[in-house]
Amino acid sequence: MRLWDADSGKVNWSRDLLKDYAKTPPGWGFSGHPILDGDRLICLVGGEGSVAVAFNKDTGIEVWKALSAAEPGYAPPTIFEIDGKRQLILWHPESVNSLDPVTGKVYWSQRYNKKKQLQAGMSIPTPRLEKNKLFFTCFYEGSLMLEVKGTDAPKVLWQIQGRSVEPDDTKALHAVMVTPFLKGGYIYGVCSYGELRCLKESDGERIWDTHKPVTGESTRWGNAFMVQQADRVILFNEGGHLIIAKLSPKGYTEIDRASILAPTNTMAPPGGRRVIWSHPAFANRCVFARNDREIVCVSMAE
Repeated sequence: MRLWDADSGKVNWSRDLLKDYAKTPPGWGFSGHPILDGDRLICLVGGEGSVAVAFNKDTGIEVWKALSAAEPGYAPPTIFEIDGKRQLILWHPESVNSLDPVTGKVYWSQRYNKKKQLQAGMSIPTPRLEKNKLFFTCFYEGSLMLEVKGTDAPKVLWQIQGRSVEPDDTKALHAVMVTPFLKGGYIYGVCSYGELRCLKESDGERIWDTHKPVTGESTRWGNAFMVQQADRVILFNEGGHLIIAKLSPKGYTEIDRASILAPTNTMAPPGGRRVIWSHPAFANRCVFARNDREIVCVSMAE
């Protein structure tokens, strides 16, 4: 890990995470992005007692480290304020954890799965908070909704896992990498076979589903990233289509779409299809998207 000076390009400091902490990298590399909190850069690292490590952002010196697990996972560290108390939520393949972001003190830990850890270490989508409700979703393990009060141990409101990950066997949401969003008492997210779903926040009941914005048909690991923008949603699917739509409990309404980038990366079986699995970025009324060969900037001003 390195920190560069933006003006000169000079490396201000660097840390060898494998040498100093993790010893072996996660299966898909270091994928969960760090979070900057005050003068602390909080990172997913791995290793004994160092699933998460906070470094001084200016010097790279360790401020604190916390938690042990076989793998650190891929869900990015996320800070929420719950009942006036700031909490760092770290979801690794063995449990969901709440920490003090300043000191690394663990407030509570909650098991997600019955086995020791999630299959393939797939804690990926960013946790979502709606008032005092924390929502998580996983490809193999389904959905988990917690109720959090201050820094007390959470209450499991509901947890739903299908008989398998096959489309007809899943019930709530088995997301692979897409972070869902919660709005107005409902959950919207992309399930394991490319199905955009709407669930009731209260109990996980499915209200509707559609393949239209993702691949158009049932596709294992079908993917479309979603970003809320006012009263609509911008989707960027694995085929390189940028879509503007509205989502409500009544259904999916597509406003417009355009093909802005060609998929270049051939994913592993099953399928072997070409995909784009990099999240877009937005700034100055434009969208920035990339495949393995190029990056494009597309104006959304109209």
